[in-house]
Amino acid sequence: MSVTDDFAQAQADVKQLPTRPGNDVLLQLYALYKQGSQGDATGKRPGMFDLVGRAKFDAWSELAGTDQEAAQTRYIELVKKLQSED
Repeated sequence: MSVTDDFAQAQADVKQLPTRPGNDVLLQLYALYKQGSQGDATGKRPGMFDLVGRAKFDAWSELAGTDQEAAQTRYIELVKKLQSED
């Protein structure tokens, strides 16, 4: 399987985790997913009253410059780690 195929499978697998990961891990998954699928963060940073949107944008922005394939690989590894913990 290619990295792209594994990435798609990890997206399906993450929805099947028996326990919901903590917020920090969810942000990491979100950021890696966005970087792996779209590349660097674009658009304006959400306003200070949109706490969730702001946290997501900041997590994604921290990965700026990360290659999409590298982000996909890190996403896959994180999902596999979460599966092994449950």
